[in-house]
Amino acid sequence: MTSNVRLEIGETHHGRGLEKATASPSSRVAFRSCTTGLARTYATEATAQHLPTDVNAALSRTSVLFKTYKPVSPGIRHLKRPLAPHIYKGRPLRLLTVALRKKGGRNNTGRITVRSRGGGHKRRIRLVDFVRSEPGPHDVVRVEYDPNRSAHIALLKNRNPNVDGSKVWSYILACEGLRAGHVVESFRQGIPEGLVPGFVDSKDVRGKVLDHTDQEGQVQSTSTASLALGVLRSLTIKPGNVLPLRLIPTGTIIHSISLDPQGRAILVRSAGTFAQVVAHEDSGRYTQVRLQSGEVRKILQDCVATIGKVSNPLWKNRNLGKAGRSRWLGRRPHVRGMAMNRCDHPHGGGRGKSKGNKHPRSIWGWLTKGKRTRKPGPKGPKNSNKMVVRERPRGKEKRSN
Repeated sequence: MTSNVRLEIGETHHGRGLEKATASPSSRVAFRSCTTGLARTYATEATAQHLPTDVNAALSRTSVLFKTYKPVSPGIRHLKRPLAPHIYKGRPLRLLTVALRKKGGRNNTGRITVRSRGGGHKRRIRLVDFVRSEPGPHDVVRVEYDPNRSAHIALLKNRNPNVDGSKVWSYILACEGLRAGHVVESFRQGIPEGLVPGFVDSKDVRGKVLDHTDQEGQVQSTSTASLALGVLRSLTIKPGNVLPLRLIPTGTIIHSISLDPQGRAILVRSAGTFAQVVAHEDSGRYTQVRLQSGEVRKILQDCVATIGKVSNPLWKNRNLGKAGRSRWLGRRPHVRGMAMNRCDHPHGGGRGKSKGNKHPRSIWGWLTKGKRTRKPGPKGPKNSNKMVVRERPRGKEKRSN
């Protein structure tokens, strides 16, 4: 007995195969006609509710900030993960990713330059936009997990319909509190004319309230100028917005700071980190910024920064729970120096578990606790500390804080 029911595979929607059983050619035509009317979307929010199963619900012990598990196995006894229910549970946008080719800590000659690296899960690099040169409002479609960094990333869609196709979608570092549906904007090219009545963007303002000329050519008073500057700050000083340092008021929390007015953001990009604008110098050239380490540094006022602090601040309090999760991240076992031979490490050799009253050193013989190995000034790179106003706290100063 043969059946006339045939299984046809190949109709795709959102990158997934749809299987259907059709009894006749007319039904197949009707199905195709109804599916061709569906518009293909490149980024969608998760519509299905991912409810935990009974087993997962019994094993999980959710607290206010972290998710812990009932210790039914040694691998999850100490496992602790920060809760992030707002993270998108689907895959990233394919056109904004590239394949990650691993080298196992080896350079172009095949020598190991970074120890204890190798293996790990297959990943794709997310192309994060650290320049933010596109002006105009961008809608936050969703917040995603990035396996290549500690912070979360946000997928943006440009509202401008005339923009190039490659610039419609972009990834940025998600700041704390950024959620799907929010709107962010980049003012790297300057404040658009007419955004605030009576305010004309000029590099002479430099973050200070000054008498300036309005659109009619009349000189405004200090009170009128401060009112216009206050309205400007209320419109622009929002989490996720990019601004030149000269337009960011003192005391503002920032991240993703560039050191070149035309360059990409390179400072303060790890999870939970932030910097703070300390002061604008009277010369109108530099702004003093306190970095995450406590160092106060001068940065050109034409350089840009993002408002807010980096997302996922609980990342440093997580606990992997077992050695296997470190292997999934590409970290191989790290051998102690005392467990090596004398020819392999300064701490190796000898009788018993002892490093022989030697000061702690690295495998290359550098002192590792307290000794400063960098040589600023005459014996090191010229002008290497020229922009540092106050160095980061060390020793007793650091412990007192």
